[in-house]
Amino acid sequence: MHQPLIGITTYGVAHSDGFNIPAVYVMAVVRAGGLPLLLPPVSVDPVDAWLNRVQGLVLTGGGDMDPARYGAPPHAAVYNVDAARDECELALTVEAIRRRLPMLAICRGIQVVNVALGGTLHPHLPEVYGDAVPHRVPPRVITRHPVRVEATALVAAAMGGTHADVVSWHHQAVDRLGAGLRPVAWSSDGLVEAVELDGHPRMLAVQWHPELSAVEDPMQQGLFNHLIRLSMSKAAVA
Repeated sequence: MHQPLIGITTYGVAHSDGFNIPAVYVMAVVRAGGLPLLLPPVSVDPVDAWLNRVQGLVLTGGGDMDPARYGAPPHAAVYNVDAARDECELALTVEAIRRRLPMLAICRGIQVVNVALGGTLHPHLPEVYGDAVPHRVPPRVITRHPVRVEATALVAAAMGGTHADVVSWHHQAVDRLGAGLRPVAWSSDGLVEAVELDGHPRMLAVQWHPELSAVEDPMQQGLFNHLIRLSMSKAAVA
């Protein structure tokens, strides 16, 4: 069967002085049977050309979105803002949603989806949720915590279960939901950990980092595997 081509967004030069991402994203897509294509945020110009070629999309993690994108004032905890990446990924997301393209949105990715649909973000979680659940250990250290997933959610089907121990590395998250989005997973403090979009049954969007534990955790690899399965039908006619 034809391998589906999977677009994977990259960091911009404002974040890392280069167009790159951690290899774990790429390897999770490869293990699932996808053919990765890195999408650098050079401008919005190639968005249509990219989406005409790929059969699936991974929106990766990384730096914070500019609060101005969702109508919020600047915040001292916001870091690694990249205007070019914001602009490119918002345009990419809007068009990918319009096309109902299979998508896996991770950490920053779920935030981009929410903002693209008119939602807002909590700019710094400790100010709202405290530290009952460590979503990231100060200053910027990875941690783990459990999440509960709605039994009927696409994320639950992809992972093969409704409870998971996830790798977490974020200080922002969904606040007001964008148009058509509904929450389908939560941490014990009530934070939204995954969303689905009405009318788009091929979008997986999670706040945690499945790529960081996918190599040893079949539930997390399952999110990538499901993305590839969803992309197969598009690949077959490409």
